[in-house]
Amino acid sequence: MAQAGVPYAAVPRGSSDGRVHFSDEVHESDADVEDNGLFEHRETMEVADNDTLYYGMSLGTRRRMRKGRVFWATVVCLVVVSVVGIFWLYFDGINWMQRSKKRNVILMVSDGFGPASETMARNFVQQVHGLPVGYQSPLDEILVGSSRTRSSDSLVTDSAAGATAFSCRMKSYNGAIGVDPERMPCGTVLEAAKLQRNMATGLVVTSRITHATPGAFSAHVTHRDMEDLIAEYQIGNYSLGPMVDLMFGGGRCHFEAGPHVNSCRTDARDLLSEARANRFRTLDSRSDFDALDANSAQSLPLLGTFAASHMDYEIDRDPKQQPSLAEMTNKALGILSAATKNTNSGFFLMVEGSRIDMAAHTNDPAAHVREIVAYWDAISAVRAYVDAHPDTVLISVSDHETGGFSVAKQLGPEYPEYLWNPFALEPVKHSIEYVSSKLLGQTTDSAK
Repeated sequence: MAQAGVPYAAVPRGSSDGRVHFSDEVHESDADVEDNGLFEHRETMEVADNDTLYYGMSLGTRRRMRKGRVFWATVVCLVVVSVVGIFWLYFDGINWMQRSKKRNVILMVSDGFGPASETMARNFVQQVHGLPVGYQSPLDEILVGSSRTRSSDSLVTDSAAGATAFSCRMKSYNGAIGVDPERMPCGTVLEAAKLQRNMATGLVVTSRITHATPGAFSAHVTHRDMEDLIAEYQIGNYSLGPMVDLMFGGGRCHFEAGPHVNSCRTDARDLLSEARANRFRTLDSRSDFDALDANSAQSLPLLGTFAASHMDYEIDRDPKQQPSLAEMTNKALGILSAATKNTNSGFFLMVEGSRIDMAAHTNDPAAHVREIVAYWDAISAVRAYVDAHPDTVLISVSDHETGGFSVAKQLGPEYPEYLWNPFALEPVKHSIEYVSSKLLGQTTDSAK
């Protein structure tokens, strides 16, 4: 029986019911009283601590026990999570982490393309299509800066030295293809991707596939004109073996045996047959290209040469005969993606708008602007791929400008008008190269 009038006392200390009891001393601490909501007065407590009578322990003791249970429950949860995590890492987690490090790298090169050329193409598209004055090209939208270009032996680089700087991370002399200034081979980023990262690799161009820029990523020769030898490298006829899994472009004449009307080679080697012996699948027509399954990895290694020499300018291109740069790029992305889908390695792809440079060399603004727009189309295709595959890096860069191109000209000493009329280029239907070949053909026929 609890004693009435005993401050903060529940039951006599002498009780033998086995319970834990409070002290019969008066507690002076405000906290002691306030912590126990059963008591309404500090001085005199006329009721026993019912919780204590029921549980056999004080509220403070129960609170400490609850904290202890929470602590040990937390420890048990951490142990369980750790064990599950270890098993996950062992069976699948390591593979997942490796997959998360998978990267694709797409390097795009706009050959012979400077700021004035971008301005001209932007103005042309904006004016001809009636777009807002603030129109930005697909390239404008991703512009982050500019690069300084020169070679080791000249203040003005050529495409060979420029591409060697991109591929080998070093300046070399004009004409160098994957070699340093001492004419020694330098390892390329494409070779490193294949050998060190086990990545799939590809080259997509509108020039001959053996030309300066693709050659500098896939071969090591002392001069860019050695295209017969560059072709041998590209099918794997050197110490490292085949390094390029996919090649789209022109230049079939450097793979066909000479002397022959369709061959550029100075020897009788049939590199197309040698490529097929190295398991390459070879293509030479639009129908072959269209028949390729873009979602199949079974096509690799693959060599597609869609012209004997350079592919046609975009302004001259017959879509029924040759694919565009954007089409070849899209097809390459699909095939390389399929080839690396179930691997821990991505792919490296170099895409070049090769003939931007050549149109500037021939002072052909109509062909030049169409080549730039075709390059923009390829940029848009790659940007769409990057948006769908965030583990992909896109880099677009030019190796040099060509021709000292200027958008407008002051015609007289009066206040300058800088006349520039983009509409003058719109009705032009063919390149100077195309027109010249037709004129020369007519001259030859008339001379017979």
